[in-house]
Amino acid sequence: MTVFRITPAVAEAFPDTLIAVVTATGLRGREAWPSTATALDDLEQQLADGSWAPADESDPRIEAWHTAYRSFGTNPRRIRPSVDALGRRMAKKGSLPRINPAVDSYNVVSVHHGLPAGAFDLDHVTGDVDIRYADGSEEFTPLGEPDTVEHPKAGEIIYTDAGIVLTRHWNHRDAHQTCVTEDSTHVVFVLETLHATRDGHLLKTAAEELHGLLQPHAEQTRVYYLSQEQPAVDV
Repeated sequence: MTVFRITPAVAEAFPDTLIAVVTATGLRGREAWPSTATALDDLEQQLADGSWAPADESDPRIEAWHTAYRSFGTNPRRIRPSVDALGRRMAKKGSLPRINPAVDSYNVVSVHHGLPAGAFDLDHVTGDVDIRYADGSEEFTPLGEPDTVEHPKAGEIIYTDAGIVLTRHWNHRDAHQTCVTEDSTHVVFVLETLHATRDGHLLKTAAEELHGLLQPHAEQTRVYYLSQEQPAVDV
């Protein structure tokens, strides 16, 4: 079992944070996921016909993350929150990338609801996972860059296990070592908001939507929530 924790310092700095932690075991990433394919096609059609558009930095959901990034010394227009970068890419290209069914599932839920999302292959996570401030000694290898080692700046918010940083700048980019592939069978997904009072219902809707996409292709799926009141969950 793996414990996911928000450390007291982060919870105190962002007291209205709510994070959905969605787990899937026995995941089958090499079969067809028709509901995910349909969700992608439908959202792209809505963009094309003008009935929907991705949230941009003028949207309160994105603006909140820009403000948070600035608070720990990250320029959000140079290093963007994942949902901001994904939405901008979709608005420009008219489509979302097709990577693999599990990743495609959280991408479409993320951009649809304007909430950052990520995922980790738990078979490659060591020990428990903390959401905390970096001290400057940690190592991070960006997704797709296996020969690169970065050191987050002290004060930057990171996801980290016992050995490596799993995500830099809170939710900008995931690590190469824990990336989700077609062969990943034990995966944890996260969806995040900094304003549960305003967007908690939206987050829970998004989490259940993701859960619904995963459930037909896994032996077991569960949804947990992290907050200041519930700062740790055992998944």
